[in-house]
Parts: sequence; C-alpha cells; structure tokens
Amino acid sequence: MADGREPPPLEEEDSQKDEDDLFTEASEKETAPPDQEIDLSDEGRTPETEPEKVEPEVTENTRKPVKPDIDTEDLFGDDADDGDEIKLDSDGENDTNETVGKSPFLEPFEPAPASAPAQTEVVSSDEEEKPSTDTPKLTVTQTTTSTSKASSATKTTKEEVEANQYTLVIKVTEPQKMGDGMSAYMVYKVITKTSIPDFRKPELVVLRRFSDFLGLHEKLQTRYLHQGRIVPPAPEKSVLGMTKIKMSKEESGALDFVERRRLTLERFLTRTAQHPLLRKDIDFREFLERDGELPKATSTSALSSAGVKRLFHKVGDAVDKISYKMEEADEWFEEKQQQVECLDTQLRKLHSSMESVVGHRKDLSNNTAAFAKSAAMLGNAEEHTALSRALSQLADTEERIEQIQREQADHDFYVMAELLKDYIALLGAVKEVFHERVKSYKNWKDAEVTLTKKRENKAKLELANKTDKISQAKQEISEWELKVEKGKDDFEKMSAMIRKEVARFDRKRVEDFKSSIIKYLEYLMENQQRVIKCWEAFLPEAKAVA
Repeated sequence: MADGREPPPLEEEDSQKDEDDLFTEASEKETAPPDQEIDLSDEGRTPETEPEKVEPEVTENTRKPVKPDIDTEDLFGDDADDGDEIKLDSDGENDTNETVGKSPFLEPFEPAPASAPAQTEVVSSDEEEKPSTDTPKLTVTQTTTSTSKASSATKTTKEEVEANQYTLVIKVTEPQKMGDGMSAYMVYKVITKTSIPDFRKPELVVLRRFSDFLGLHEKLQTRYLHQGRIVPPAPEKSVLGMTKIKMSKEESGALDFVERRRLTLERFLTRTAQHPLLRKDIDFREFLERDGELPKATSTSALSSAGVKRLFHKVGDAVDKISYKMEEADEWFEEKQQQVECLDTQLRKLHSSMESVVGHRKDLSNNTAAFAKSAAMLGNAEEHTALSRALSQLADTEERIEQIQREQADHDFYVMAELLKDYIALLGAVKEVFHERVKSYKNWKDAEVTLTKKRENKAKLELANKTDKISQAKQEISEWELKVEKGKDDFEKMSAMIRKEVARFDRKRVEDFKSSIIKYLEYLMENQQRVIKCWEAFLPEAKAVA
C-alpha cells in the first residue's frame, strides 16, 4: 500500500514551509527513494483530505501590489485584515508599499462612522505631518468664503423682501400745456397709490413740471452716487420737441413727443420707487406728496450757471477717464465692466434695428391705406356688380388691416424700442457708478502719495535737526494717515455696494426683458389672428364673383 502511493505535489508541500526552506525541502524530496513511505500524520492530513491553504508570511521585502485577479474568498477572509491601516495623511510617496489595506474593494465594507470626524494616524515623520495640518486650513478658508457669500446674498434678498412688503404704484397722466409762446411749459399729473405708512395719504395726486423731475434726479444723484448706488436716469431734454410745443397753437403736432416723454417720466419714477433705499428718500416723498408747486430747480436749466458748471464737470470727468487708468486688482469688476460695455454696444444695435422695424411697419401701414383708397375708387368705377362689391369689401379689409399695422407699430415702439432706450440710459448710470469707484481709488492713492511726501519731509527735518517743525510734521502725518485709512475704507465700502447694486440691476433687467418680450409676442400673435380673421371674412366675397 505504501509502495503504490504517490507523493503529494511539491507545490502543496511548499506552501506549508517557510520561504527560506523552500528549495532545500524540494531537493530532499527529489532524492528520496521511491519505496519510502511519506508520513502525513504530523501535519494532521490524510491523502483523501484537501490540504489547507496557508498564506505565506508577508514581510516588508515580499509585499507586492494586489493583482486584479485576486481570489474573492481570500479577499473577505481573516487574512485581509493583516494589511496596514489606511493613512489619511499619506503624501503619496509610499503608495507602492501598501498592501491589501489600500485596495479599493475593501472601502465599502468598512465605512467610517458618520458622526465621528475623520482622524489621521499619528506618524513620527515630520514630512508626513505637514499635509495633515495644511489641508484642514484650506477647507476652513473655503467654507468661510462660501458662507460669507451666502450671507451677503441672503442680506440682499431680505432687503428686497422688506421693500416689497408695501406697495407703491405711480402713474403719470394728463399732460397739460401751461402758458403761451416761449414761456409755455408742460405739466403732468402724478398719481401715487401706496401702503407705506410713512406717506400721509394712501392716494396722492400732484401736478409736476418737467424741471421738477430733473431737480429730483439731481438731488438723488448728489446724495447717493458717491455711495455706489445706481440712480435711475432722468429723461433727456429735447430742445426741438419743446420748441414745437411752445410754437404750435394746437397740441396735435407734438402728441407723439408728449406721449413719449410722459411714459419716460413714469418709468423714471417707477424705477426709483422700486429701489429699496431711494423710495425712502425725503426728497422723493416730498415730490410725490407735497401740494402745490415745488421750489423751482434753476440748476436744471442748460443756460444757468449751475448748468455751465455741470458741463465743465462732465468735460473734466471725460478727460480723467482718458488720462487716468486704474490698476484693477478685482477680476469681478474687470469682467463686469467688459460685460457692461458689450451689453451697451449690443443694445444700441438692437435699438437701431427695432426703430427700423417700427419705421417699416408705419410705411407698410401708410402703403396699405393708399392701396385701400385705390381699391375703393376702382370698385366705384367698376360696372360689374359682383366685382364692384368684392373690390369695396377688399378696400374695407385693407383699411382694417392698416389700422392693425399702425397699432402694431406703436406697440413695437412703446414696448420694445423704449425699453431698449431706457436700458441704454441705465447702463450709462452703471458706468457712472464705476467711474465714481475709480475716482474714490484715485483719491485714496493720492492721499498715500501725500502721506509718503509728509514722511519724507519729516525725515529731512530730523536730519537737519529742526526740532521746531518736527511736531507740526508729525501732526500732518497723523492727519494724512487718517485720510488714507478713510480713503481705503470708502473705496472698499463703495466696491461692496456696487457689487450689490449691479446684482440687483441684473436681476431686474432679466425680469423686465422677460415680461416685455412676452407682452410683445402676445400682442403680435393677437394682431396676426385679427389679420387672419379679416381675410377669412373677405374670402367668401371673392369666391362669389362670377
């Protein structure tokens, strides 16, 4: 029985030995006589039983990366826990020496507790401790930044919600011509309906002339522009339009100009009322609720001394924009200024195209009216009864279509063209705010230059040993240090306010364009349906001609 038994394979016996004795044991078994019985009782096995696989001892010198074809039974066995612990603060230098503990297959089966924060293993090496101390700092910084941005956005939203708790609706109606000749002027009725408790009445009606609107805008701009607030622009003066009104005995020749100005004044007051701060201004409230005439705003006249000063001031600002270039360190302001310039260019092109569309619609309306008259005259001259009746019906249909086309042209102008013109002016107000920021920066840097000169002067006095002037130099240095600090604080506050105002401007711009485009398309589709109905009504008359 022992003679017929074959020795077990060498690979099975080699797995039970240490790595140092692998080759020696194999050589001894190869030289053993064939009739020698191999006793397996020492290892507790029989020939029929499957030998138990034992993993060889893993040392630092024999560690190898885990191959993709690893046995899943060994993967989830007890031997899988013999690997090294995962080091969270590893810098990637010893990745090749990691064993099964680094395997991604083990991570889902040993999740970290959700409530416990991630901890790193204590390592004696100083180089491995540095990444673990730097990484949390970056996380905290990012969290703080995102939290500050979120709180800023929440603050803006709260301010707007607080302003929207009360209603303030303003209408400008019934323009009237007062006086005759060159001393004539226009007066507009301003109707205000509000639920704000600061107003003395829920409904107010006052009469205001055009110069009152300009005076209100100047007061608001003087008070809030240097703070970084965007003040809605007032309507532009039109010498030609006012001359037509003053010289014409009948107002029919200037109805378009008067209606256009009325809508522009109404939008100016509405945009001011929508601002959460400007709506609380004392001058704005006085404009809406004071009975009688307001003090005449003489500074709004182009020929007054204030008007001349304002003209020189604009020229000086234009020269400063060309001569002084601010070194912009904030990428947001640089991108936003480029966006505003691009938007202004595109809006001007769109406004020009929209005015062309309005002009073409008016020309089409006039040509349709001329065609209707010609068709009516042809119908009167036609002897064929059915054809004469059909031509008369065609003339009536064209007259109705001409009216629809004229209404569409007016709607295009007042809904889209005027909206684009308003936002071109609003972008001008945004540019003025950006320019005020540049002026604030320039004042701050000029103060720093002056402070440097004062310190150099003090150093010269100390070298010259002029003790009688050193005290005065120190006092001047202290004053200019305060000016520098105030200039820096004003610049930072203005920058933060401009960010807030521009964000509000962008939100309002999207809302206005959305509502106006929807209104424009709905009215356009409605008019198309009206045109279709006109032609459907005329079609039986055309078919009846025999």
